[in-house]
Amino acid sequence: MMKKTLALWLLVLVASLAHAQIKSPEQFLGYKLGARYTPHFNVVNYFKDIAAAAPNMVKLEEYGRTNEGRPLLLAAIALPENLSRLEQIRQNNLRLAGFLKDNTAGSEQTPAIVWLSYNVHGNETSSSEAAMLTIYELVNPNNAKTKEWLKNTVVLIDPCINPDGRDRYVNWFNSVVGSQPNPQPFSREHSEPWPGGRSNHYYFDLNRDWAWQTQVETRQRLAKYNQWLPQIHVDYHEQGYNNPYYFAPAAEPFHEVITPWQREFQVAIGRNNAKYFDQNGWLFFTKERFDLFYPSYGDTYPIYKGAIGMTYEQGGHSRGGAAVINNDGDTLTLWDRLYHHFTTGMATIEVSSQNAGKLVQEFKKYYDKAKTTPPGEFKAYVIKADEGDRLVRLRQLLDRNAIEWSFVKAGSLSGYNYFTGKQENFKTAQADIVINANQPNGNLVDVLFEKASKLTDSNTYDITAWSMPFVYGLQTYGLNTFVTNTTKDQPAAPAVLGGISHAYAIRWNGVSSAHFLTELLKQKVKVRFAEQPFMANGQEFDKGTLLVLRTSNQQSADKLHQLVREAADSAHVQAFGLGSGFVDKGFDFGSDKVHMLHAPKVTLVAGEGVSSLGMGEIWHFLDKELGYPVNVVWSNEVNGNVLKNSDVLILPDGNYRFLSDKNMNENLKDWVNNGGKIIAVENAVAQLARAEWGIKVKEDKKDDKKDDKKDDYTMLKRYENRERDYLPGFNPGSIFKVELDNSHPLAFGYDNFYYTLKQDDNLYEFFKDGSWNVGVVRKDNQVAGFVGSKLKEKLKDGVLFGVQEQGRGTVVYLADNPLFRNFWENGKLLFCNALFLVGQ
Repeated sequence: MMKKTLALWLLVLVASLAHAQIKSPEQFLGYKLGARYTPHFNVVNYFKDIAAAAPNMVKLEEYGRTNEGRPLLLAAIALPENLSRLEQIRQNNLRLAGFLKDNTAGSEQTPAIVWLSYNVHGNETSSSEAAMLTIYELVNPNNAKTKEWLKNTVVLIDPCINPDGRDRYVNWFNSVVGSQPNPQPFSREHSEPWPGGRSNHYYFDLNRDWAWQTQVETRQRLAKYNQWLPQIHVDYHEQGYNNPYYFAPAAEPFHEVITPWQREFQVAIGRNNAKYFDQNGWLFFTKERFDLFYPSYGDTYPIYKGAIGMTYEQGGHSRGGAAVINNDGDTLTLWDRLYHHFTTGMATIEVSSQNAGKLVQEFKKYYDKAKTTPPGEFKAYVIKADEGDRLVRLRQLLDRNAIEWSFVKAGSLSGYNYFTGKQENFKTAQADIVINANQPNGNLVDVLFEKASKLTDSNTYDITAWSMPFVYGLQTYGLNTFVTNTTKDQPAAPAVLGGISHAYAIRWNGVSSAHFLTELLKQKVKVRFAEQPFMANGQEFDKGTLLVLRTSNQQSADKLHQLVREAADSAHVQAFGLGSGFVDKGFDFGSDKVHMLHAPKVTLVAGEGVSSLGMGEIWHFLDKELGYPVNVVWSNEVNGNVLKNSDVLILPDGNYRFLSDKNMNENLKDWVNNGGKIIAVENAVAQLARAEWGIKVKEDKKDDKKDDKKDDYTMLKRYENRERDYLPGFNPGSIFKVELDNSHPLAFGYDNFYYTLKQDDNLYEFFKDGSWNVGVVRKDNQVAGFVGSKLKEKLKDGVLFGVQEQGRGTVVYLADNPLFRNFWENGKLLFCNALFLVGQ
């Protein structure tokens, strides 16, 4: 008996010693949470310390790395009996959703999975601090409540989605704060410099990237997310420091695929959060501002994946500093902010545990219904293969989102043509694909392929149209029946290249073509392009076709074939070997219709006045997708020396001080006249118009007689309707059809139309002699999304994409952004045309 007592005492001692090793954040960091900002490496170190101290409750894994090499972590927290079978729980969850096809039925007697995501916006920093307190209290042996909640839940914590942005902000803040934070909002520690810490390394907003996965952080995170598919997902944010806390239920519009249960449980969570906020006398609001529509947020994407997805917003943001005096005269501290986030995290875990059985049951029902009675207008979508790489890129997006697709066998079908808006008969070809809606991700398919947005409320937080056929520019048919005549077999690629040749022809029909060009230009290979179509060796080649000739490449003669092959393999394009410069139809390679393509020295403007997001989209595209060298310069350092060393000057969306400086403006015009090229995007076009560069804003011409009334009662508006009164002039993001002059190099590789995402009311007068109206909008060309009634009438009969010839140089006007969030795939070739082909 004495030996048993001694053994039991030893077990208790060992357990207590293990618990003693679990340090609070204050014990580990050496300061109380909220006293200062914690650099990302110490957030990581704390999570590692907790995982080491409580290995029976915490499993920590590094699921990826950021652009700057910082680790991305996911911590799984569970009671020991659940942690020991964590992989079984994960696989069972995938069986419930229908993704793990191993002939084993999923059990509903399983914990609910709660995923908490912190700090997606780097300068919304309080949530990573809250993450440390949250994981501590979940494993703290003295916290009996959390152990009770963990009986029915597994909690997954991503402590920092955006480490690069967080450290950009934290390092700056810690470099300017004094021994005590200054709460005066006008002091410098409340005004971070450009580009701010919100975005990642390439200045992308990671909270708009969930579905598109253009960024390395998102791709790695979503790969892990789709391996788990939690029932609850919370995305932590901050808003302006004068705002109270926001939590679910969300505001309208809700997308129509969102289920009554998902709406209902948002209310239940909101009530539980409110209980704790009321107890503490903290202000909050719900059902306002933050809607559930755009599919690529950290709340909506999980919803379309069967979860209860939510955004939680604490007042603070970058201007909150470590302490700030708000409009109420109260001082909001970093501790206040992180503790509010901690409270909603705990409350969410609590109510999820109390309703775990129902959460799992409804999760399974969500996926069962998607597989048997999918939502939406169509049962299947057939996407026609293109000659370029757009369909390949769409297939990659589908794979990243775990959306099932197949190749469709040749045959005849009938469906709704997205491009014509009509029901049509059509034939399928070998490389066409079909997406049947009766699959686990049927809801997400419906959202991504809806031909028109169905808005219950037009006062939305983001763009209102994103249909994949228009985003990719791919001919798509919506069918009323499922398609079963399919195959998984990859169509055989045609034979290409051949042996050493006189010339090599590469079709210009996608980003891959531009990538091929980049690879050769970096090797100093001289490349030409054909202005007109031609036929050679029985092959037809369209305008823009790249030509690599042995002529002018004598320095590479011995290895030219190898260089072309390596570039073609790298870019996944077909290079055709041609035995002669004599063509069967069209112009021979010595014609003046074949142009030498000079490798441009590219300068991209950043800094004051420039949209960091707009600049980042261009920087990321050039650096990561094309791999083309670019000089990034500050906007206040654009001078004669910069211009002398540049062939192309890219002006992203912004407002440039130097364009308002008369001398600099004239110097810039002289540079263009001497052969320079400007590519202006979005509001940079509007500023060039104001600076009288030759493009003119299209005025909204009204019928003066119609508006000439003695008594104009339209000015009488109700104060309570102030948020809605601006909607007639509002365009949050809608799709328009643009008619293209595809005989101009700016539109090479396109049909005679293009779909653009329009987010403003900017439209320009048609050019007269000497300039080219390459992309124009006529009347009634809105395709999808919401546009205010006043703007809809204005947005017609004007130019969006144009080229102005000025001396020996050119100005390319891109009034809409062809690289929007880098997911607008069909615009990327347009930008490549502007960069490489225009003005050559």
